[in-house]
Amino acid sequence: MDKTWDKLHQPCPLCDSSDAVGINEDDSAKCFSCGEFMPSYTNACGGKDMQTTTVQTKQPDVVGEGKFSALTDRKISMPTAQKYGVKCVHDLQGNVVKHFYPYYNGHELSATKVRNCKDKDFFVSGSYNDTGLFGQQLFKSGKYVTITEGECDAMAAYELLGSKWAVVSIKRGANGAVRDIKESLEFFDDFENVIIAFDKDKAGQEASIKVARLFKPGKARIVTLPNGWKDPNDMLRNNKHKEFVEAWWASKVYTPSGVINVSEQREKFHNREKKQSVPYPYEGLNKKLYGLRAGELVTLTGGTGLGKSSVTRELEHHLIKNTTDNVGIIALEEDWKRTIDGILSIEANARLYVDQEREKFSKEELDKMFDILYDGDNKNRVWVHSHFGTNDIDDIFTKLRFMIIGCDCKWVVVDHLHMLVSAVHEGDERRAIDSIMTRLRSLVEETGAGIILVSHLRRVDGNKGHENGIEVSLSHLRGSNSIGQLSDCVIALERNQQSDDPDEARTTRLRVLKSRYTGDVGMAARVIYNSETGRLSELTDEDITFDDSLDEAF
Repeated sequence: MDKTWDKLHQPCPLCDSSDAVGINEDDSAKCFSCGEFMPSYTNACGGKDMQTTTVQTKQPDVVGEGKFSALTDRKISMPTAQKYGVKCVHDLQGNVVKHFYPYYNGHELSATKVRNCKDKDFFVSGSYNDTGLFGQQLFKSGKYVTITEGECDAMAAYELLGSKWAVVSIKRGANGAVRDIKESLEFFDDFENVIIAFDKDKAGQEASIKVARLFKPGKARIVTLPNGWKDPNDMLRNNKHKEFVEAWWASKVYTPSGVINVSEQREKFHNREKKQSVPYPYEGLNKKLYGLRAGELVTLTGGTGLGKSSVTRELEHHLIKNTTDNVGIIALEEDWKRTIDGILSIEANARLYVDQEREKFSKEELDKMFDILYDGDNKNRVWVHSHFGTNDIDDIFTKLRFMIIGCDCKWVVVDHLHMLVSAVHEGDERRAIDSIMTRLRSLVEETGAGIILVSHLRRVDGNKGHENGIEVSLSHLRGSNSIGQLSDCVIALERNQQSDDPDEARTTRLRVLKSRYTGDVGMAARVIYNSETGRLSELTDEDITFDDSLDEAF
């Protein structure tokens, strides 16, 4: 009977493995589970007979279903493999033949990628859906986080950097890098710097730039590996620790090219990309503004109770119905059900937010109206974040940025500015508004998304206020001049809600206070509220039956 199996498949006295030790003819041994070498297996066992494995007449191809050990084929140590939760399988000669890479949803194991080392084939047990990046569950925050293109590269980079900094890997390779990072975008918010160390090939370098663009300017850096080395694991296997660390520290902040010779841009000048523009639901606004454009910050303002919510709902519904773009809504004074009620009320021409009105519709009718929030196979067109009483401004901006980049929202409505201000823990309202407006302006410039911001007006001196329909100016914006300065467009609502004339009391004037695109300002449109349907419809000059003259503010 062949005794080779007895010598290669013994229990380990050091790590309690039942079958990972191989014994040499001189009684020295090595455990392929804990990686320890024993000069004398007999002495290591303390004189005990640990050879309990039954002799096999037929030798199996592999040992076990995966255990923690050093990944000797990749020169990755056992402590690193254990940290990342990676197990492997050995053949009878102690060679690693399979790797098992775990993927987590939070701290729950959701998928395992199994790689065959010989042919580098792999398959995934479970689903990548809702899982984080490889290793993401291990790190929460820090000065640096490094992203690699593969699991072994992540573990290798972790060792090369002295096990000091966070290192994670994308799931789907270079072609899926952008998708993978978008799905985990919030994870990176608590790290100061993102270091991208993808493979040194065309696909890896192109993916590096695409991933770098997902982060705010100055945050992402790209590693250029030394000539001759294709990835971090290649460098680890060749003991190039010093060279990798030098390349890592020398990584350059990704900066898009921005200085050009104008004489070379004639064709681009003529064949420029047109800004995406969506008509407003009111013709008067379109005549002055030429529509609503992506890449602009539009501020909608008005006094309390003058119809800002009604106009906002009309705009949200209009974008959903008249574009195929994703739309995000951050409503800080209501929950998501009230937000959806408002949008579907426009679709229904009925006030669905009133229980008695909603009960007039069957479930089938409501479901049909709900379908406007979908678009064919794209089931994720409308994204809503409603959190009344939020107290963390950074968390709100994280959600806003996630909607734009992670959810591909081309249009986002933020209602309203002064709830954002209340989330800033400092007493100076003007400084808080300046900071928020600067961040919003930067986000628009960086992402090209269109943001509609709702803002309040300050109280004015004099005998009449905004509830009496006085004319609004930019100086009435509450808290800071930066609201007007950093907005591309400002639209004010005016209404004399105290009028004895019922038509005048429910008619809102839309006045353009600023238009960076056209420069055309002044009275744009008049809309009247229908109390039965909750809708706003535009009036023509012939429809006006009351004195439409305005009182100026004193």
